[in-house]
Amino acid sequence: MTGKRIKVLIVDDSAVSREIISRGISSDPQIKVIAKAANPFEARDEILKYNPDVMICDIEMPRMNGIEFVRQLIPQYPLPVIMVTTVSKAVFDAINAGAVDFVIKPDMQSVKSVENFITELIEKIKIADSSNVSQTKIGNPLLAISAEQKHINKRQIIAIGASTGGTEAIYSLLKSLPVNIPGIVVTQHIPPVFSYMFAERLNNFTNFVVKEAETGDYVEQGKVLVAPGDQHMKIKRVGNRYKAICFRGEKVNGHCPSVDVLFQSVAEEAGEYAIGIILTGMGCDGAKGLLAMRKKGAKTIGQDEKSSVVYGMPKAAFSIGAVEKQLPLVDIPKILCKLWSNRVREREPGVRK
Repeated sequence: MTGKRIKVLIVDDSAVSREIISRGISSDPQIKVIAKAANPFEARDEILKYNPDVMICDIEMPRMNGIEFVRQLIPQYPLPVIMVTTVSKAVFDAINAGAVDFVIKPDMQSVKSVENFITELIEKIKIADSSNVSQTKIGNPLLAISAEQKHINKRQIIAIGASTGGTEAIYSLLKSLPVNIPGIVVTQHIPPVFSYMFAERLNNFTNFVVKEAETGDYVEQGKVLVAPGDQHMKIKRVGNRYKAICFRGEKVNGHCPSVDVLFQSVAEEAGEYAIGIILTGMGCDGAKGLLAMRKKGAKTIGQDEKSSVVYGMPKAAFSIGAVEKQLPLVDIPKILCKLWSNRVREREPGVRK
């Protein structure tokens, strides 16, 4: 990206916030703030005038909030949007409306909090600039796939990893899956507290029982365990079942929770009984873990470039041979059910290992 500066539009009803964001992100030589707006109506004019590469938008604004603005904007102007928010479930409505990502508002009285906020925002601006905006708004969930009722071997497990764009991708995937498939474990790069809200949202709007994982939770049919936003999650085999282990630790590939940490444990503990899925996200987290799963006999799936918001993690996994099948998001539920059904048939009648 040498020579190219990312043109950013800031939309916030607070003049103080606009100035802090503008000064902060302008410290990066790759970013140029081309306009600021106090509300969505001013922002619309600035978009037409300056054609920004990325928009930063507050959720809470008078006259029209950021969610409604994004919902109206994206179909007409497919622009990468990063939402600025307090700790609120509204952020998932913003992502559903078409925003690429979000950052949490800092404590304006804390210099360190503001510095961390700006650092995170700069990183996410660069990710947003390379995102596939046409895939941020997935729309209606995929049609649910039906699956013939099968006996579940408790050793079977499905592991999913994702980052940018993943909350909507995981939601659409779960909405499309039958609940009579093996238990699911998920690592999504997401801040603490929001991981609980994400799990709660999935629990309320899918047919699965979904919860933020705690050490001691068992992986069970019809249940989804989501890694806490500030802890790694592993699985441990206990007899013919798996128990979640959540723990604080150093970041792996820049993340805690890390997809690699989960996938490596699934490779070691579940081996050929597992199916691994790597979805949209920036970076390489999960690639080595998925490769380890495949080497242990697990079936592995990667989201393709066209349907990914950011084709980073799936690409990294595909490039090292970790992905057995690379598919559009819309095709993953059907193939997943097929792989699971095949695994069931391979072990019938009553074969135990």
